Amino acid sequence: MRKRIFWAAGLAVWGVMACGAALAQSMTVKIDAKANRRPISPMIYGLAYADDAALADLNVALHRYGGNNATRYNWQLNADNRANDYFFESIADASATPGERGDTFEARSKAQGAQTMLTIPTIDWVAKVGANRGKLAGFSIAKYGAQAASDAQWFPDAGNGILKSTGKPVVGNDPNDANVPNSSAFQQSWVRHLVSKWGTAATGGVKYYLLDNEPSIWHSTHRDVHPVGAKLEEIRDKTLDYAAKIKAVDPTALVVGPEEWGWTGYIYSGYDSQWGSDHKDYSQLPDRMAHGNMDAMPWLLDQLRKDNARTGKRLLDVFSLHYYPQGGEFGNATDAAMQLRRNRSTRSLWDPNYTDESWINGKVQLIPRMKSWVAAYYPGTATGITEYNWGAENHINGATAQADILGIFGREGLDMAARWTTPAATTPTYKAIKLFTNYDGKKSGFGNTSVQAAVPNADALSAFAAVRTSDGALTVMVISKAPGNSSAVTLALSNFISNGKAQIWQLTSANVITHLPDVAAGATGLTVTVPAQSITLLVLPRK
Repeated sequence: MRKRIFWAAGLAVWGVMACGAALAQSMTVKIDAKANRRPISPMIYGLAYADDAALADLNVALHRYGGNNATRYNWQLNADNRANDYFFESIADASATPGERGDTFEARSKAQGAQTMLTIPTIDWVAKVGANRGKLAGFSIAKYGAQAASDAQWFPDAGNGILKSTGKPVVGNDPNDANVPNSSAFQQSWVRHLVSKWGTAATGGVKYYLLDNEPSIWHSTHRDVHPVGAKLEEIRDKTLDYAAKIKAVDPTALVVGPEEWGWTGYIYSGYDSQWGSDHKDYSQLPDRMAHGNMDAMPWLLDQLRKDNARTGKRLLDVFSLHYYPQGGEFGNATDAAMQLRRNRSTRSLWDPNYTDESWINGKVQLIPRMKSWVAAYYPGTATGITEYNWGAENHINGATAQADILGIFGREGLDMAARWTTPAATTPTYKAIKLFTNYDGKKSGFGNTSVQAAVPNADALSAFAAVRTSDGALTVMVISKAPGNSSAVTLALSNFISNGKAQIWQLTSANVITHLPDVAAGATGLTVTVPAQSITLLVLPRK
């Protein structure tokens, strides 16, 4: 599709590429290079499980190894258990070398200049393997009876833990069937192995250790070994125990946790989530009532602060949560209503005036909420969203949502983030990330000091601005979310003098990052016509 883009600098009008589309609306973005300045961490552009090509092409600074199977990884056997994701099977990796999975992940990350985030299991059991490294079943059909589903093609004895006769879960199973006990000492030996092979964090080894994965839903995801929801004390004690063991081996490493899954995990313990679901009553939750009626995450942070004050040792460096929108946005639906909902739902990351439209039905304002919890209960702790995804990777709507999210992370001062997982290089969502990290193929990226970029309607159009320390350039990301016609967007600049030209890089539904011709930029601003559902990066060199 051919487009017309107009730029006005003073009385000059510049035409770049022709288009006959009518303008839907006109909007002004107010940019002040001296207002609301805050550092943007390169760690917010993190990814999980990127291949080597993506690590290089997206200039990835943070690379996460995590997820449900990481909870049950046995480093000595180089095997894991897939839990509820895949019939509770313990499955060995091809290599029998202890720790090979983590070593390979670290080697790949280092080769491309990324920092590894490595998950340390804290649950009570990790995988074991059978004869000749064969699979083992957590819910053996031969042992526990016929079940509602099984791995009929690859491992017929592995059931899903739901009895066919009753439709109810298997109870009283033996965790030893497919697992061995875990301990902090066992995991400390893995950290010792990693430091021996790669050095300490300070000397280029693994820098970030994540404390397991989504503990408030262990009773669901890992119910074969943890059928009762975890109470607050369990997570606190595991955090203190495992973090201390990590730092005893590498005091320069940073510990990240608790890696909670989502809204209920922020507010309730796993025990209370299970109790409330079983009793259909969330008004008198026993674990919550036993802890002063506090939300789960503030209680945990406060406990860690008290331990820090008592011992003089900080054991948690990064307060990390996971977040997925709960209204279906995470899926692949791209009907008109879902596209508009996906556009709106990114406001749950920051906006105190936005009521989440899903079952949450509350004001999430996640990043300010995390920062307020930290300020009140454990000052000095960094914040991270180490797993998130807004869906629709193959559609421009997913790409505009992804760009909006990265802009929000930077503007709101999040310290780190890692998307679950890495989108395919052929998708517009992948290219949306690239606009922030390597838009020109020469490792040029969005600026590292966020500045004010005020928009009239963030659901229709969002914008983010930053100054780049390396060359003083002002970078502006304009994200046109709404379907329909093009929009005339005026960038009103304050406290920044450009050299008179602006570079333009643009992604549309055509799914190509296009470098458009440079245009003139006036002293006080310029006007650009942006296509519907597009991402436009403007780079204004400083005079």
